[in-house]
Amino acid sequence: MQHTAWVLTAAEYLGSKQDIVTFDVDDSHVGQRMPMTRIGIHPKRLSLVGAQETGEPGDLVWESNAGLERLACRLAHQSLAIVLPRVPANSPSIVALKRAFIGRGLVVVRKAEGTPFIDLDASWKNPRSKFNAGRRSDFRRAERHAEKSGGLTFEIHENLSESALDSLLDEAYAVEARSWKGESGTALTGDQILGSFFREYARAAMRQGTLRLALMRVGGVAIGMQIAVQCQKRFWLLKIGYDPSYARCSPGNLLMLHTIGYAAQFGLRSYEFLGSPAPWTTQWTTMLRPYLRVHAYPASLQGALALVQDLLGALRKRLIRGVTT
Repeated sequence: MQHTAWVLTAAEYLGSKQDIVTFDVDDSHVGQRMPMTRIGIHPKRLSLVGAQETGEPGDLVWESNAGLERLACRLAHQSLAIVLPRVPANSPSIVALKRAFIGRGLVVVRKAEGTPFIDLDASWKNPRSKFNAGRRSDFRRAERHAEKSGGLTFEIHENLSESALDSLLDEAYAVEARSWKGESGTALTGDQILGSFFREYARAAMRQGTLRLALMRVGGVAIGMQIAVQCQKRFWLLKIGYDPSYARCSPGNLLMLHTIGYAAQFGLRSYEFLGSPAPWTTQWTTMLRPYLRVHAYPASLQGALALVQDLLGALRKRLIRGVTT
């Protein structure tokens, strides 16, 4: 989420154009400018572009310590409060913001929700070996159902023409739409903004060579999908979906087995689930990347209003918890 493809695509497709604000960072790898977005009604706050819409963690963008210090200083000298919903707990941007706001405002840091991940090693080349005999039997049974239904195949696409990518994305989006996400209205086919964002981001990631589009087919029909990227020796899982009418073939689990094994085969360091921990992720891992929520309040009228608003909101939550308990 700190790379050019994600940041610039999010600035183009997510949020309101008039709310995008850019900050000059002389050596930033997003074209010397860091886009952020104004969120909320009154007072407005600055946040990471796409953080609200995708729910993914993120961070400030910099290329050197000097560039980060300059960006933090510029943020401390503007008037809007800043909220970074989920920043890696060890991020240098937290220290840089605290330093830049000395004498110019207040920085508050709280624990945020972590993201599941698997630390990969050679043993994950055969991920089913990590499960007990009962689970391994479930995987074999699902594979037999798939074979009886017309044959089981897996695909992980990397280098594609734009037309081929669009065709495969159409298939992937259609698979996701047949899942519970379609019924709830959260599928990419039903969300024009997010659907367009992920399609354009996939094109940008493909041009950078990081895109990994995975499909599971039964009888040639796509019934499971993953949109992911391979970057910094890690496999980052962005979107998943499966066709529930093929539940006996367990497409979600079998495709996950395949891509985890793929990541380990290529010597990647980790498999990053992103998103939030959920019952289905605990089947694969209970390890979580730690994140922090960062609020920065500049010494300005808007900063003071945001601080008071947040303090009242926190007090209200405590009172509600006290009543319900």
